[in-house]
Amino acid sequence: MAASTLAEVAKLAGVSPATASRVLNGSSRKPGEDIAERVRQAAESLGYVPNAQAQALAKSSTGLIGLVVHDIADPYFSAIARGVQQVAREQHRMVLLATTGGTPVDEREAVAAFAARRADSIVIAGTRSTRTEDAAANLELAAELDRYCRNGGQVAVVGQPIVGAQETDGYHVVTIPNIALAEKLATSLAGLHDGPFVIIAGPAGLATSDERIEGFQRGLAKASLSPAEVIRAGFNREGGFEAGKELASRIQPRQSGEPALRHCIFAANDVMAIGAAASLRENGLRIPRDVAIAGFDDIETLRDFRPSLSTVRLPLEEIGSLATLSTVEHHRETSGQITGQVILRRSTEPS
Repeated sequence: MAASTLAEVAKLAGVSPATASRVLNGSSRKPGEDIAERVRQAAESLGYVPNAQAQALAKSSTGLIGLVVHDIADPYFSAIARGVQQVAREQHRMVLLATTGGTPVDEREAVAAFAARRADSIVIAGTRSTRTEDAAANLELAAELDRYCRNGGQVAVVGQPIVGAQETDGYHVVTIPNIALAEKLATSLAGLHDGPFVIIAGPAGLATSDERIEGFQRGLAKASLSPAEVIRAGFNREGGFEAGKELASRIQPRQSGEPALRHCIFAANDVMAIGAAASLRENGLRIPRDVAIAGFDDIETLRDFRPSLSTVRLPLEEIGSLATLSTVEHHRETSGQITGQVILRRSTEPS
């Protein structure tokens, strides 16, 4: 059965198609309530479904929010996405999702696609890249977002500002204090361990990872401890697993009666810590007896991780909510800095 048309609704209601469109597509120019009611009843009896594009033109709004994340399977991003979705529901909006793997090339393509669909706002979650090989792509992403903002779009960025962005209106940044929080974690661990300390981090040039390295090294320096060795790997579980394998090749299980000196590992995010811990266990090392380990983010997956993982807790759903609210009129003052909390658990307990 063919779908009913606007013209058919107008004919049944005894009005012009333009009048029927104003009623059904949300225009601010509405006829009298008696006429509007006739149109609504006619649409219901015919099973008419309003056209989303026509509604967007009438309202100057599509009700769409574009969300760009690195990997929705990563619990860090899925938690942020829940916060975005919560606000979208409250605002009667829909979320469009793009996963990019974290490259500015793919982020630019996602932004262009959302802009072409006239999304009212775009939320971008994920670390910025300062790597030389990403310089040109960063400029293209910034130019795409600048163009989108000049056309009235609103952009919220979680973490660091967009590299090279020129526009000031329409941009909102929800800042995560990675350096300060990683410093607090290092200070807390320095009170429990003499070292040696090791940092498992992402590739150089990933801003979030580099900020957490900087903060952790600062904390060790304040505690008068030597800088941690830094092992670079993929900024994901697989990277953590490979780094754990490298460490396991030079860490021996402790024997009864041996001194308490042992390696203390800081992984720059929780999924890297989970991967490293799996690799260490696979190679016969016990946590925390043979090696201590901590992560960063406090993702939901940690509820089922044993031994319980020390980490830095971030309010990830709140981050997603605040980012989305910052793009909504009358809520734009909500953008700002997030606070976190060091959580010490079994994985770093003195043995």
